[in-house]
This record gives sequence, C-alpha cells and structure tokens, in this order.
Amino acid sequence: MKSWQPICAEFFGAAFLLAVVVGSGIMGERLGGSNQALILLVNSTATGAGLVALILAFAPLSGAHFNPVVSLMLASRGDLPWRALPGYVLAQCAGAVAGVIATHAMFGLPLLEIAAKPRPGLNLMWSEFLATLGLLFLIHRVSRSRPDAVAYAVGCYIAAAYWFTSSTSFANPAVTLARGFTDSFTGIRPVDEPGFMAAQLLAAVVVAFGVRSRKSAA
Repeated sequence: MKSWQPICAEFFGAAFLLAVVVGSGIMGERLGGSNQALILLVNSTATGAGLVALILAFAPLSGAHFNPVVSLMLASRGDLPWRALPGYVLAQCAGAVAGVIATHAMFGLPLLEIAAKPRPGLNLMWSEFLATLGLLFLIHRVSRSRPDAVAYAVGCYIAAAYWFTSSTSFANPAVTLARGFTDSFTGIRPVDEPGFMAAQLLAAVVVAFGVRSRKSAA
C-alpha cells in the first residue's frame, strides 16, 4: 500500500462522516420542524448507519479511525506507528471541515458558518468523557475479539450514545472542531469546543494508559 493511501482514506472518511452528521441534522430540521426528538432520531440513525458503511469501506486502507483519539489509542496499543499519528490527525481534522463545507454547498448554505448553538457546562464535559471512554473501550475490546464486528459495534454504540448522553456524544475532536463551523442542529459554539475536546482527550489518555499498563504487565 502506498504511504499516501491511509492519509487520503482518513481525509475522505472524515469528510463523508461529517456529511452524514451535518447533512442528516439539516435534513431533519427541514423535515421535522421544531420536533427535536424527531430530528435527533433522524440524526442518530443516519450517523450510526453511515459509520458502519464508512468503516467497512475504509478499514482496509487506513483502519477507518476518522477520530484523533481512536488513532491515539491504537498508537498506544502498537497498531499504528507513532510517526503516522500526526498525519492521521491532520487528515481527520481537515477532512471533517471539508465535509462541513461540502454539506453546506449541498443545502445551499454559506460554506462555513460560526455555530451559535450553546453546549456549556461541566455536565456536558463529563458526558463527553464518558461517551469517549465507552467508544474507545468498545473499539479496544471488539477489535481484539471480533475484528469483523467493529463497524457494527461502533455504529450501534454511537447511534445509542446520541440518546443516552447529555452531549449527544461527539466523542471525536475532529468532529467537534468541524461542528463549530455549522450553525445548524449539529453545531457547537467555538467557545464550548475546548471543554469537549479536553474531555475527549482525557478519556483517550485514560484508555491509552490502561492499554500500555496491560501490555507492560503481560
């Protein structure tokens, strides 16, 4: 495999993921009006299904991380060379923003907006910590025991986490960054992004430390 293929896969995978997340949110708003539960149902179902499809498509090329904290956890586990981590993270972030731009173009919106949707508070940061911790633990365990089932496990978990977390489970710093550029249902004010990202990274550090501790003990 050529060295640029995983980077391209992470870029386009993240872009399509954001197209699914943001696009389904916009479509849900347009069709569901003010019914927030219906919009969230549309958004969560589309995101879960989209994740399954994208992971199945891109896993052979890059592992289909689409998420800096997933890449960090897998690097700590030895499944991704540390030297490849910066390229993965940059591709994921750039792809996520590109996905927002492409989606806004589809729906006739300004290509980039500054989100105004408030998502403040320690409770939402705690929610993001738990959502990310659960996602990383799930990927760690399922990829060891049932690697063929990772796509379905991740899609189902994220679809469920939209509902059982107060933050609607961003669980991804690249997604969090990109959603600051859409003033739609899925947006997040830029001022609230650092708290979400800090919680996500803390969860990644906890899981990475646990993974490395078990390797050392073994």
